[in-house]
Amino acid sequence: MKRIEESYDLVVAGGGLAGVCAAIAAARGGLKTCLVHERPVLGGVASSEMRVTVHGAAQHHSYARESGIISEILSEERARNHEPINENGWTNSAFDMVLYDFCTREKNLSLHLNTPVTQVLMHDGEQVEQEPHTRHGYYHRPACNKSRRIAGLIAHTLSAELELCLRANYFLDATGDAYVADRAGCEWRMGCESKAEFNETHAPLEPSTDTMGNSIHIRAKNIGAPAPYSAPEWAVKHEDASFFYEQGRRPSDPNGGYWWIEIGVPWHTIHDNEEIRHQLTRHALGVWDWMKNRDPVMKRICANYALDFVGQVPGKRESRRVLGRHWITENELAERRAFPDEVGHGGWFLDLHTTGGLLADSSEPAAAEGYRVDSEYAALSYIGPYGFPLRSLMAKDVDNLFLAGRCISTSRAALGTVRVMGTTSIMGQAVGTAAAIMKKRGLDFASLEKDAAQGGAHIQSIQQTLLRNGVFLPNFKNNDAEDLATQATVSASSSAKFHGQSADDPQATAGPLYHPHADPCGPSLEKMHAQHCYLSGALDSIRLQLTAAKDSKLSIRLVRTAGIWDYRQGGSEVIASTTLLIPAGAKQWCEWHCKLTHLIAGSYRIETLAGAETLRWHKVASIQPGHYGQETISPTRLRDLRYGFALQLSPAQCCYQPEQILSGVCRPQSATNCWRSDSVAGLPAWIQLDWDNAQTIKTVEISFAGHLLAEVHTEPPFWRDPQTVKDYTIQFESKDGWHTALQVNDNYQRQRKHLLPQAITTRRLRILVTATNGDPVACVYEIRCYS
Repeated sequence: MKRIEESYDLVVAGGGLAGVCAAIAAARGGLKTCLVHERPVLGGVASSEMRVTVHGAAQHHSYARESGIISEILSEERARNHEPINENGWTNSAFDMVLYDFCTREKNLSLHLNTPVTQVLMHDGEQVEQEPHTRHGYYHRPACNKSRRIAGLIAHTLSAELELCLRANYFLDATGDAYVADRAGCEWRMGCESKAEFNETHAPLEPSTDTMGNSIHIRAKNIGAPAPYSAPEWAVKHEDASFFYEQGRRPSDPNGGYWWIEIGVPWHTIHDNEEIRHQLTRHALGVWDWMKNRDPVMKRICANYALDFVGQVPGKRESRRVLGRHWITENELAERRAFPDEVGHGGWFLDLHTTGGLLADSSEPAAAEGYRVDSEYAALSYIGPYGFPLRSLMAKDVDNLFLAGRCISTSRAALGTVRVMGTTSIMGQAVGTAAAIMKKRGLDFASLEKDAAQGGAHIQSIQQTLLRNGVFLPNFKNNDAEDLATQATVSASSSAKFHGQSADDPQATAGPLYHPHADPCGPSLEKMHAQHCYLSGALDSIRLQLTAAKDSKLSIRLVRTAGIWDYRQGGSEVIASTTLLIPAGAKQWCEWHCKLTHLIAGSYRIETLAGAETLRWHKVASIQPGHYGQETISPTRLRDLRYGFALQLSPAQCCYQPEQILSGVCRPQSATNCWRSDSVAGLPAWIQLDWDNAQTIKTVEISFAGHLLAEVHTEPPFWRDPQTVKDYTIQFESKDGWHTALQVNDNYQRQRKHLLPQAITTRRLRILVTATNGDPVACVYEIRCYS
């Protein structure tokens, strides 16, 4: 066995999306970084070995998609990949190669694949005793009451008979199972806390060892001819249709996928992982056998489908959770608590699968009730968007160990929402950024923890760096003193107004509907529906495009909201209300002469009150930034939809003015926070920064529209979001006129950073947009300039 010693600033153990984003962020921040991963490909559960597609906050909240490094990765993958995305089982090697490319091109990043960590070296040479395997109550390693530091990790490259000793100042445990934290002696928990401990809605009355299970996926392929299938004798034989159709395991897609091929209890998700893999394989082949040979519905649909992939690396949802400098509870996230050390956001629903998976009486609760959006369970599980604190990503017992992924410092109930890969990717970028700033400032964990708890200068620097690098923080905005753009005034060639949107408008703004619906007429107004919009100044009238089965009455109201994710029915204030008489007829415009003056500029919602079951409100095929539909989910709350409703406003509202790009926020919230050019004026269009005095500028950074409204699952192969700017020029003015500093073609990324070929000195800088990826207008969320 050959032995090599290497020294780094940061060693990241675990190459899932959390570890990948952490390593890239640290390397970009100037740290000499090592990423060590036990598998041959990066991505963890998202890799081609497990094939789970990335979920996050935008599944449930409009404009809540994760940005930053994970946005770069997913936008690149969609632009390159021919493969359509579906729920599970679809990730291919093209995604693996995008991750490999992103890591390989970072000059400060060293990558070791096929290399599991086997030992943790402590500074004092201490050997940490391994935890007992207990089966009563939830179980944990008890606190040690003394501080520790990791000196290095021992790892073995399996295919090369190579032993690596990886030493560093900082370490990140992104292994999922908290392997490094456990071997370093960290206190951790596994299983369920009782309701009495934190008074969490989703906690059981009694503590237990129960965990969510592991899964493998299957995938089938249509070969265009009959494809017989015989399951091996050791496969599970399914004969009962109710197991699938009445217990939340509906095999509706012949291509496969199926997250519900899941098993945990009675096995231990770490120690019994190989037995779980075997059991999952037995069940997976049995599921396919049922679909091909027994299910009266699916066997006809699957006739020409052949089994093409059976995963053999189980994807885990839950194991150890390490105690950090802050312990996140469900209540904090449900309240959307503003942490002083907020470093990212989440918003997946509070998704705790039924213990036992396939061995349980029913599947995950939402699936078992048919994914109803108006059930009590759905209302209790709809959560966020919320921020999470840096202290939950810092181990309590080891003074140089960060955490990212499903092993972070969180209760089991809160784990149900923070565990998805969109959220864990942001955790990784936060840790990589924090480590880089710690080194630059000579900080230790104790000083950073104290500063973070108080919202001090160090955490503010981390937050501002994250914002500059594309991460969204719900409770913080750009106040970077070095950003020269904040001192400028802004003008543009033209600015769009929001007139409304019609069911007859062309699909120009958002491309195809994110979730096409079989019923183009729109939903019945038997229950409350609403349209979110931004208003300012005066509003004389609101017109809705409706179809009435008979003469009907419709009660509507205009409410002011606290922002884009204010889901309270009635918002923060009811501004006006009325009842309209709607004659029978199809696709008619019905007008409310509301005659409102002096509206405070901001976020509003037009709500239709429940009870008009004979009316339908037409959908629209395009979405303008910040304007979309909602529907009721409980007697008091609404939820977001992936489409808007047809309405017209008079006069048109000014919500896309040039100065919006200096709001410090790069997505719709209490304002649209973006400039859009006027569609009548067409392209090219420009937006311009003006300073009173000449500025020397070397770096220009731009955040465009696109890649925010919905999850990556909505995007087809070779997708380039229509709202992203494709071709643009950075121009500056001197005494002899306008000049080109840089020209960019064929862009499809949301955020672009440009180090200019040479510094320019100017009082005026302009972004000239000549083409987008489909939208007839230009749209920009932010411009930053640095010397």
